[in-house]
Amino acid sequence: MSATAILSGFGVGAIVGMTGVGGGSLMTPLLLSAFRLSPAVAIGTDLWFAALTKTAGSLSHHQAGHVQWRIVALLLGGSLPASVATIALMHATGFAQRWSAALTFSLGIALLVTAVTVAYRHLWQGVGLRLERWIPARRKAAATVLCGLLLGVLVSLSSIGAGAIGATLILLVHPRLESTRVVGTDIAHAVPLTLVAGIGHAMLGHVEWPLLVPLLAGSIPGIWFGAQLTRRVPERVVRYLLCLSLLTAGLKVID
Repeated sequence: MSATAILSGFGVGAIVGMTGVGGGSLMTPLLLSAFRLSPAVAIGTDLWFAALTKTAGSLSHHQAGHVQWRIVALLLGGSLPASVATIALMHATGFAQRWSAALTFSLGIALLVTAVTVAYRHLWQGVGLRLERWIPARRKAAATVLCGLLLGVLVSLSSIGAGAIGATLILLVHPRLESTRVVGTDIAHAVPLTLVAGIGHAMLGHVEWPLLVPLLAGSIPGIWFGAQLTRRVPERVVRYLLCLSLLTAGLKVID
């Protein structure tokens, strides 16, 4: 089990290193299929995996000046309360136990949405520029908080959304932001969001701690290896392979 977990962590880490996205999107289906975890435990374990693996990336982007902390604060103003409320609702209603099928379905939808956002990533900035007539500067703060709220609910229910979907929402509301700042801001927001959601799931007993350690042990060298591969594998090929993986996983989860 440990060897399989280390290899799984390495594989997901390599994809994250190559593309910058796909960690939670691929880890949660892997936990469901390869390790036979329940949907709730797979989601809770993946949230901790995401929080810990993205911490180093967040610090690196901060040191490089790639984080727009005002946007991060606005996103967290919506996402953290939404995450706490979603976890509290799950606890009060026994959602994870009674509505396991709904939890699995939300995971599948999140995977398919992520596949679309990755496939058409080059189009979102243009869409955002066209949306500026409806989202002028005075409304951007409220729109950013609303994006955070949506991410807080989605991440707490599925563990997916803090990466590709989060970056897409930032780009739609702030289309003039440089790509490096979009990525840095997205990662900086993902760390506290996934940590808070992960703590909530841990309080509900939804984290497989013995499995998390070898997954992390494999992901660290995997991320480095993936970053090296980006110099040799065309970005378009990597993106299409990632989209195919996300579509396959999403359809399999929903089926």
